[in-house]
Amino acid sequence: MSTLKNTTPVDGVSLSSIIRASIIQASTVYNDTPKTIEKAEKLIAEAASGGSELVVFPEAFIGGYPRGFRFGMGVGVFNEDGRDEFRKYHASAIHVPGPEVEKLAEIARKFNVYLVMGAIEKDGYTLYCTALFFSSEGRFLGKHRKVMPTTTERCIWGYGDGSTIPVYDTPLGKLGAAICWENRMPLYRTALYAKGVEIYCAPTADGSKDWQSSMLHIALEGGCFVLSACQFCRRKDFPEHPDYLFTDWYNDQEPDSIVSQGGSVIISPLGKVLAGPNFESEGIITADLDLGDVARAKLYFDVVGHYSKPEVFNLIVNEHPNKPVTFVSKSVRVEDDSEPQDK
Repeated sequence: MSTLKNTTPVDGVSLSSIIRASIIQASTVYNDTPKTIEKAEKLIAEAASGGSELVVFPEAFIGGYPRGFRFGMGVGVFNEDGRDEFRKYHASAIHVPGPEVEKLAEIARKFNVYLVMGAIEKDGYTLYCTALFFSSEGRFLGKHRKVMPTTTERCIWGYGDGSTIPVYDTPLGKLGAAICWENRMPLYRTALYAKGVEIYCAPTADGSKDWQSSMLHIALEGGCFVLSACQFCRRKDFPEHPDYLFTDWYNDQEPDSIVSQGGSVIISPLGKVLAGPNFESEGIITADLDLGDVARAKLYFDVVGHYSKPEVFNLIVNEHPNKPVTFVSKSVRVEDDSEPQDK
């Protein structure tokens, strides 16, 4: 397990404005949620032992990002093997709240860290790609459901709505998240900026070199720290299945072939890469974040403040939950005592 660090205090800055944060770059244990949580606990313990106060995991770490899975899908095709594959994937997902959430909260408390965890959430038989937030006191703060799954993710994941776009005001700073290609959605980013996000978490499955440009842009645009967490996976990390369609980074198609190359990175509001990117292995990427950099960045550019033009542009965000079915209780008529009663 490799560790990349930049933990040098900034001269002349009170240490109270500096927090240490870590990104976990590692693979899910597929089809085994208890072992995945065990693995997460060990990695959180390692990060906490180095002084980290915030630990961020990749997209879909619990439940797994189904890279290469096809679930037997084709236009107009219904496939029994694909249905069984989805059954297994659904079984690996977690209820929110639920026992796994309680376990994660206890881990956060045990190691005294704020925790952002990528998970596959199940609500009935619909799955959602979700980011879970926990305090260092062991409280489950809430969740963000990915509002727009990417391409064929839409066949297996539902859509989040505006009711789960939180930014939490914590002792570490204002904490929020955008999952994977939500980071390419300017209006979604603007909603987070308007809520004052200072530590912008970007759990992702995009390990491309191009992704680094997006993360740098967001840090500068939002005047916030960006923590992008991506899994590092080899072919052998996935269950054996003849229908998987991997894109190997080095085209050798061996068990050790890299199919998700990570690239986790931490970037400051001033556009400085503080730690990472790591394209080589599983590991922990750690940096010290000087929260004073947020104010320094906003001097010249505050996208929802002095550099906005609300008389020309504005954004409306619908935060109401969108439910497919609403039950209205039947009213019971109360008899008026003032009227004569039949005898």
